[in-house]
Order: sequence, then C-alpha cells, then structure tokens
Amino acid sequence: MASFLQLLRQNRNYRYMWMGQVVSEVGDHFNNIAVFSLAMHVTGSGLVVTGVMLARAIPAILAGPIAGVTLDRFDRKRIMILSDVVRAAFALAFILTLSRNDPALLYLLSGLLMFASPFFSSGRGAILPVIASPAELHTANSLTQTTQWTTLTIGTFLGGLSASQLGFAWAFVFNSASFLFSACCISRLRVPGGSFKAERSDLSEDRVMRPFHEYAEGLRYMKSFPLILGIGLINVGWASGGGAAQILFPLFGEQVFGMGPAGTGILWGFAGLGLLSGGVVGHRLGKKLSFDGYKTAIAVCYVIHGGAYVLFSQMPTFSLALAFMAISRAAVGVSSVLNFSQLLRHVSNDYRGRVFATIETMTWATMMLSMMGAGIASQSFTPRQIGAIAGVLSSLTAVFWGWAHWSGKLPEPEPLGVEPEEVEIHGNPRS
Repeated sequence: MASFLQLLRQNRNYRYMWMGQVVSEVGDHFNNIAVFSLAMHVTGSGLVVTGVMLARAIPAILAGPIAGVTLDRFDRKRIMILSDVVRAAFALAFILTLSRNDPALLYLLSGLLMFASPFFSSGRGAILPVIASPAELHTANSLTQTTQWTTLTIGTFLGGLSASQLGFAWAFVFNSASFLFSACCISRLRVPGGSFKAERSDLSEDRVMRPFHEYAEGLRYMKSFPLILGIGLINVGWASGGGAAQILFPLFGEQVFGMGPAGTGILWGFAGLGLLSGGVVGHRLGKKLSFDGYKTAIAVCYVIHGGAYVLFSQMPTFSLALAFMAISRAAVGVSSVLNFSQLLRHVSNDYRGRVFATIETMTWATMMLSMMGAGIASQSFTPRQIGAIAGVLSSLTAVFWGWAHWSGKLPEPEPLGVEPEEVEIHGNPRS
C-alpha cells in the first residue's frame, strides 16, 4: 500500500490517469448493473442478457484490430480522449431505453459503447511504460489493476443499490459524466515534446496507413515471442468459461437466489473483492518470484480459479456462493497482475497498441462464443449446471500453460517493454 501511495504522490501523469480511471470505471459498473437488470426486468429471459453481452462483444472484437493499428500510428493520448467523449454520448443515450419495452435499443447502444472502448483500454496499457519509470512499472501495473477491481466492487455494490432505490436513469447519467471526467484527466498528461505517439522505425509520416498489413505485423510479432503468445492464449482459455460466467451473474442474482438487482450487484461486488485481494497478492509476488516461479504460479492460479467457480455454482446458500466467488476471482487477480507485468516488461513500444488490442480481441471473441453457448444452454439447463461446466473449462487453461512451461516452450524474452530513450521522460511530468 505504501508503494501505491508513493507512486500517486510522486508521479503526476500516473495520478491523473488513475483519477480518471476511478471515476469512469465506477460509472461503467453502474451502467452494467442497470443494463443487465433492465433487460431481466423487461423480459425475464437469460437469453436477452446473452443478447446484450453479445451486442457488446461483437463490436469489441471488430474494433480491436482497428484500435491496435490506430494506437501504434497516432497520438495515443488524443485517441483516448476521443474515445471518452464518444462513450459519454452513447452512455447518456441509454436513457432512451427506459421508454421502450423491447431490447433492440439496448443492443444497439451496448454495441456502440463497446466499439469505442478498446481505443481507450488498449491505449492505457500502451502508455503505461511511458508515464511510469522502469522502477515504478510493476507498482503502476498492480495499482491500475487493483483499482480496476476496487471500482468493480464499489461500482457494482452501489450500482445494484441505485438501480433498486433510484431507478436506472441516474446510473446512465453518472456513467456519461464519468467519461467526461476521464477525458479531462487524460488531457492533463504531459511528456517532453507533447506527443504520446510511438516512434516506429518501420514507419514514416509519408507511408500510407495499411491497417491489415500493420495488424498482421503485430500478429507476427506476437508469434515470434512464445511468452507473449502464451499469455494471449491463456486469456482465451479463461474466456472459454469466463464468457458464460458473465451471463450467469445476473441469472444467479435474479433467479437462483431471488435477490433482484441488489443480488446481482452483490455478486459482482464480491467478485471485485476477490480480484482486489488477488491483485495485492500478485503485486507482492511479482517482486519476489523468479521467471520459473511466475510460470508455476500461473498454472496454480487457474486450477484454483476454475475449481472455486465450480464450487460457487453448487452452493446452497448465497453467503457460501459469495465466498467461493471471491476465491475464484482472487486467483484471477493474481494471474492477471503477473501476466500484465510480463507484457509491459517484454513488449516493444512499437507494438504495444496492437499486442494489447489483439489480446483483448482474442479474449472477447472467445467470450462471445462462451456467452452464446451459455445463453442457448440457459433454455435447457439450470444456471448451476452451466456454472460447473464454465469452471471446468477455465481450469483446463492450467493444463495448457503447465505443459508449455514444463516442456520448455516459454523461454524468457529480452526486456524490451521499456526502451532506454523512454527513461528520461519520467523526471519532468511529476509534482
């Protein structure tokens, strides 16, 4: 905790990015709870919840390659600000859904909101090694992720209560305002030269933008580093069960335990508490583990995650279900912090936008298939049965990773994530 506070005091750029993250992500979770609860309230169908999730997943998949190429070619700060402004408009438009009894507008606005999101989320990962020194990078990554899970906890708890007590409109207004606040914070980031554009040796100003060619270059880059590709693939493994989990949260909150929007919010909140505790553990482990120790820890985390999710799905009481949900997500938190630190350390600045966007796209694509399967299955199987299958699928990730680790297929790459010329950036923009 002391290292987190020191980073926020000393690094002006990171402090502004963190402030925007806190407010905008709390707003995001207000929106999530409101949209899912509204869908269940209007239709009572798990299939409609699946439709909303798919309406978010498909545009995110389509936007990922475009976002990655754009972030590696243009000023990342400006792209992030534009993403925030566009999302503010779409978030406010959700108010229009309150006067309609069909989910079509929920689908449309969910898709538009998510299409704009990868331009911000991948951009934030891409600029982190620019606004944090090499010595600060692991702490900055850990704080970014633990903050994400703290806002998940706070936002879902408050979002569930606000949807129950104040109605859905307030959540949509807050979400819109939170994006504008984030845009203001990102606008305050400063580096010498004033630009957050990546310097690329393979690209000059007079070169015509070729999105597919440049994206393919990013894919070839990932393939040339087994560790980077492996981290991308275990995200796919997690998403094979994780997509179904997104559908199951409102089903367990609304149907299995009969607690309405508040129950869905509490489930998400305990998931956030688990992720937060896992993030703290991951931060501490990341400073101590060897590279081999890191790879072993990832395998263990995925066994715990999937096993605890299976147990969550079978618990007879809400309190026991919450406990195992927290354990499951704590394991995800540890693995996420450790994996993202490796990416920040080893991915070259030239390719950060494309690598982070590609991993996000791969994850969303797999989640989409998982969500489709869960939505269809919800018409014939109980949420408890679907949850058990989802947990088993996520645990299988440990088998793939363990095999790659112990067969020597995941050697440690050179630390390319922070380049020598970037180190000098970090002295000026602090206060």
